[in-house]
Amino acid sequence: MSSKEKHPGLDGLHPDSLVVSTGRPAPSPDGNINPSISLNSTFFAGGPVGYGRSGNESWGALEEAIGALEGGPTLVFSSGMAAINAVFSLLPKGAVVTTSKNGYTGTMVVLAKLVEQEWLEVRYVDVADTEEVLAALPGTSLLWLESPTNPALEVADLPKIIKAAKALGCGVAVDNTFATPLLQRPLHLGADISMHSVTKFLAGHSDLIMGSISTSDPALFHRLFDARKNGGAIPGPFEAWLALRGIRTLSVRLERAQANALELAKRLTKHPAVERVRYPGLPEDPHHDRARSFMKGYGAILSIDIKGGPNAADKACESSRLVSYATSLGGVESLWERRHRWAVESPTIPVNLVRLSVGIENIEDLWNDIDQALRASQE
Repeated sequence: MSSKEKHPGLDGLHPDSLVVSTGRPAPSPDGNINPSISLNSTFFAGGPVGYGRSGNESWGALEEAIGALEGGPTLVFSSGMAAINAVFSLLPKGAVVTTSKNGYTGTMVVLAKLVEQEWLEVRYVDVADTEEVLAALPGTSLLWLESPTNPALEVADLPKIIKAAKALGCGVAVDNTFATPLLQRPLHLGADISMHSVTKFLAGHSDLIMGSISTSDPALFHRLFDARKNGGAIPGPFEAWLALRGIRTLSVRLERAQANALELAKRLTKHPAVERVRYPGLPEDPHHDRARSFMKGYGAILSIDIKGGPNAADKACESSRLVSYATSLGGVESLWERRHRWAVESPTIPVNLVRLSVGIENIEDLWNDIDQALRASQE
């Protein structure tokens, strides 16, 4: 089933129901309730697929599910970076990209390389400063937004910025990995593209690498389809099957993880080892009111600036027992790391900032582990 087709009877369902119901085979007597894993690279002539780089039943089911959640036809890619590169590959030489100065390091590295090659011009802005973003829009070919940003948790005024960008003829893409379509739907706000690292919250189990792009623009969809087919950035059918199985529990996973994140954020604001907590769910957070105005929640990622500098931050991460010291995010398990352990992290991110991806563990177990690790960092 392609991402353009709809399962009968699913119109109007709440997203909590869609994550369970969409992307399944049409009902039939003794038919499968789950899509099968399609292990085929070659197909008989006469159909729309033709060859395994153009389509796969396992991709199609996942694309249908993500498309139903995001509100637009969807393509899945071999990784989030493959999806990001597919978007940038459509831009002509000399195009202007406006983006956040605090963004996902993979995106920042790709853009820096394209600038070095004199292929693109990039304007870096503080996405939380709406006037600064609007001032950078004239002449922009593509506005690439993260909101909340990774790892500073800044929130952009997406409704206002997207509307202004489209009025000027700018293309708009939103990396929706942190928020997921359960908390915000960029296409419904007027964006051309909503992109995901499916690896993270959508799949949710830290066991696969995949990306996706959703768009309601048919011409753009076909250009991205060709970029995936000709670039070869296709996902494996087993990974697609796993990702779809992960989506089935997205609503309950996110609900629990988000509740844990808010409680941890509240407690961490009072912890003697913490200089600052960055989480838009806190009423005192500078991005709280904006996030509340259009988002349906605040997510399961928070960042903390730890007293004592980078060495103390590293020691905290090394001292945890339940929270894993690892990169990535969005899984059922809690993970944290000092972001500047990576040399490519943005220089505007504090060297003592630790990003915490909150999982679904018991809140008291999480707190006890984080508390003892933070105390150990100060010794």
